[in-house]
Amino acid sequence: MMTKDFRGSHTVTVTPFNDDGSSIDVGRLNAFLDWQVESGVPGVIVLGTTGEFLTISDEERRLLVDATARHSGGRYQVMVGTMNAYTPNAVRYSREAQDLGADGLMIIPPYYYTPTDDEIFDYYRAICDAVTIPIMLYNNPVTSNRDMSAALVARLTAAFDQVRYIKEASMDVARVYDIVETTGGVMNVFAGERPVESFLLGAVGYVNPYGNYLPYATRRMWDLLVEGRINDAAHIQALVHKFDKIIAEGHPTYGHQCYSKALAGARGYPVGDVRAPLTKFASLGDEGRTKLKQILAVFDEIDAAVTEIDSRTADSRKHAA
Repeated sequence: MMTKDFRGSHTVTVTPFNDDGSSIDVGRLNAFLDWQVESGVPGVIVLGTTGEFLTISDEERRLLVDATARHSGGRYQVMVGTMNAYTPNAVRYSREAQDLGADGLMIIPPYYYTPTDDEIFDYYRAICDAVTIPIMLYNNPVTSNRDMSAALVARLTAAFDQVRYIKEASMDVARVYDIVETTGGVMNVFAGERPVESFLLGAVGYVNPYGNYLPYATRRMWDLLVEGRINDAAHIQALVHKFDKIIAEGHPTYGHQCYSKALAGARGYPVGDVRAPLTKFASLGDEGRTKLKQILAVFDEIDAAVTEIDSRTADSRKHAA
C-alpha cells in the first residue's frame, strides 16, 4: 500500500564520485544531502539522468540507494530511478530499492526500443507486481524515444494503484493540464520544466537538476507558487533560464551532468566529475572556466533576488503579527 505523499521541489541529484571517478564517495554524498536538508528540500531523486545511472554498476547502485536512505533519518524523501531497457532488470532494481528503504520510484519507459503503448503498459505492470511503493512515471521523449500520451498515462493510472505521480518533461506544458483532466485529477503531475506555467496548469511539484547547486532557491520558488506569489516565482525562474542558456550555448549535449557537478563544487560541495562518455568539466579548459564564472554571476543575482523576497516576506509577517 502507498503511504507517501510527494509535493514540492525535489532535486534529481548528481552521484558524488571520488576525485578520479572510480567509486562513489559516501562522505561527499552525506554532506551534499545535509545541504539539501538545510535548504528545506523535501525530497531527492537518485539515479536519474543527472545521477548518471547508465554508468553505475549494480554494486554501486545498492551502495548509493542504501546510503541515501540510511542518511535520511526521515528528514527527506528518497525516490530512486529504477528504469532499464530490459524489464527484468527494472523489476529487480525496483524491488531492491524498496527493500533498501526508498519511499518511491521514478521510472522512464524502456529506452532505445521505441516500445508500443502495450509494451510500456506491460513494463509498468511487471514492476507494479513486484513493489508496493509509489511510482512516478517519467515522460521524456528526448531520452526514451517515446512520448507517453495523456491517454496512456490515464490507462496506467486506472490499472495500477502505485502509479499516482508523473514527471512531465515532454516540452509541451499544456500536457500538464491534459493529464490532470484525463485522469480526473488522480494523477499528481510534477513539472519537468517551466515550473511556473506547470503549476498554473495543475502541477503539484517540480523535479529539477538545479537543486544540485541552488537547492534553497528552487525550493523557495515552488513555495512561492503555493503561496500565490506567482510574480516572485516567475522572477526566479527567469534568472534560472538565464544561466541555463549559458550552459547550453554551443554544447547542448553537455547537459546538466557536467555543469551540475562543477557548480555544486563551486558552491562548496565537491562531488567529483562525470564518467565517460560524458565530457568532463576538467577537459573544457578555458571555455568551461569562462562559463562557470558567467553562471556564478547569475547565481549572485538569484541569491540577491531570493534574499529580497524573503526580506519582504519577513516584513509582511511582522506587520501582520
